[in-house]
Amino acid sequence: MIVKTVFMMSLYFIPVILVVTGAVDQTWQLFACFVLSGFGMAGIGMGVMHDAIHGTYSKNPLVNKLLGYTLNMVGANATVWRIQHNVLHHSFTNISEGDDDINAPFFLRFTPNAEKNALHPYQHWYTWFFYGLSTISWITSKDFIRFNRYYGMGLIRGKNIYRKTIVKIVAWKLVYYAFTLGLPIAFSPFGIGEILLAFFVLHFITGLCISLVFQTAHIMPDVDFPQANEQGEVEGERMLHQLATTCNYSEKSRVFSWMIGGLNYQVEHHLFPDICHVHYRKIAPIVKATAAEFNIPYHSKKTFFSALRAHFKMLYFLGNAEVVPVKA
Repeated sequence: MIVKTVFMMSLYFIPVILVVTGAVDQTWQLFACFVLSGFGMAGIGMGVMHDAIHGTYSKNPLVNKLLGYTLNMVGANATVWRIQHNVLHHSFTNISEGDDDINAPFFLRFTPNAEKNALHPYQHWYTWFFYGLSTISWITSKDFIRFNRYYGMGLIRGKNIYRKTIVKIVAWKLVYYAFTLGLPIAFSPFGIGEILLAFFVLHFITGLCISLVFQTAHIMPDVDFPQANEQGEVEGERMLHQLATTCNYSEKSRVFSWMIGGLNYQVEHHLFPDICHVHYRKIAPIVKATAAEFNIPYHSKKTFFSALRAHFKMLYFLGNAEVVPVKA
């Protein structure tokens, strides 16, 4: 985890520092630096802050808290993420209105329990572009919109806490913009237009990487999309629910797994969110064997590309079919 943290933080910070200090002076070098920084930002999100905010990076709560702020350093907010991900996504996986990962804008349909409109039949083509825009949404409006909604839901209590948190969110975002935009504009030899375009490319890469890794774990043809009853209750046991709504992929690729923070083992992560991702590779065979022993579904795709194909098919079915296809 320490090696990964140093690597991802360096991959994020060093290219921007090279731009700011004038170490690069050609346009292709500017874009190369921001592309590398985008991969570093995605790596921080998937392999550092994710464990830290779950409290699994270290046994020391202070270390987890400090490394959770790496999300703030890349423009998003740890407080909002903790509620969205730890509380809502992990508690209500694939449940409409409960899981914010499938509560999509009107032009996207991520669950068969959502209403369909005239745009959805084409979503399997255009969703990928909006995946690339996802972190731009994070650093601008998404954190504020969700924070206000969570406050209205009672997940954040007290007007003083609300005001202080809003101030902190704004302050962190100003620091982020100052580093990734302000300093390059002020000190690099490149024009504002070039830097803004490179900044967009950085975020498009980050958003696409993170979205593909997370969405292919849950929006798949094989998984379930449970629906709450009128009392807001969903029948079933928690671990069985996680097995039914989650999918692994590319389990044999250790390098890929290292790069994406073990998130190809989403089944194990959802079963044991209080265990660091470096252990998932060893836990997975035990979980798979136990699931087989009790005849419980264990969803997994052989490669990441086969998972992407299945995700593409699921986006098509959700946009075009009245019902989700029968599971294979």
